[in-house]
Amino acid sequence: MSIEDRKVRAAGKRPRRIGRWRRGEADVPGRTSWSWTRGRVLAAVAVLVALLLAFPGVVPNTVGNLGSLLETFLPWGGLAVPVLMILALLRRSATAMVSLVLSAALWAALFGERLLPADRGTAHDLTVLQHNVNDENPDPEGTARALAQAGADLIALEELTPDALPVYEAALAPGHPHHTVVGTVGLWSRYPLADSRPVDIRPVEVTGDWSRGLRSTVRTPSGDVAVYVAHLPSVRIRLPDGFGTGWRDESAAALGAAIAAEELDRIVLLGDFNSTLDDRGLAPVTSRMTPAEEGFGFNWPAAFPIARIDHVMTRAATPVTTWTLPATGSDHLAVAARIKL
Repeated sequence: MSIEDRKVRAAGKRPRRIGRWRRGEADVPGRTSWSWTRGRVLAAVAVLVALLLAFPGVVPNTVGNLGSLLETFLPWGGLAVPVLMILALLRRSATAMVSLVLSAALWAALFGERLLPADRGTAHDLTVLQHNVNDENPDPEGTARALAQAGADLIALEELTPDALPVYEAALAPGHPHHTVVGTVGLWSRYPLADSRPVDIRPVEVTGDWSRGLRSTVRTPSGDVAVYVAHLPSVRIRLPDGFGTGWRDESAAALGAAIAAEELDRIVLLGDFNSTLDDRGLAPVTSRMTPAEEGFGFNWPAAFPIARIDHVMTRAATPVTTWTLPATGSDHLAVAARIKL
């Protein structure tokens, strides 16, 4: 304290403070107290994050299909919470921190259950396996061996090429003597197949040799099951179109119509849908089916999975558990599921 300040204090007056002094700051040098008035912008952003997590449908698809893009990576929206929390701590904003705690609680309510450990011992009738094997797979032999050893009753494959198809047929034949292939998709089964046929999911504007859907009746010990294998068109993010999902959405609508017309009650649907289950573009399919979902199950890209775009779904049957397999030569991880008929 300076000599001048001592004189002022002796006279009963408060010393004049030099430097910053704002309402809400503690009377401690170098330290600022928490404030309800700071960080209102951070609090507003936290509320916006919470609203988008809870109601992604409010984002329209009219501009660049932004709604579908948000829904595709929806769980990753939670990463905004810790980033904003750090900023709130730096600002010592009580308002922002409370808003972020509520946003974190909302994320936990929406996605926290997926972090719980899986119980794969539940009774089941079928084990199924779905894998996009990648038409540029550098090791189809290794991929085929891994699939043959996975212990699945049904194996659905996409992106089969004429050169690689004999490799998969030879490797899978001992455990799966029944199979059918349509275009670039195929189904291998331990049990007999009947009434196998193509399913037309081709978008109107797609020309050339394009056949990526099939349907077959599997004669399981528990009764007949209609099994569908589908590979919906890829999506791209490019300017000025944004998130290009038009062909995929059109193909999903055709697949949904085929499922709605299916005469057998029990259906198992396996495929690469190039979308997550949250994406509204898959509504024609997901509204009619029960997905096998447990954990996040990210399976694409295989090197660093950030989304699950390969799925197993059922009708009049119950998925009891699902998981991803170790990487093969594909850019997708294989997805397996157990089903109770």
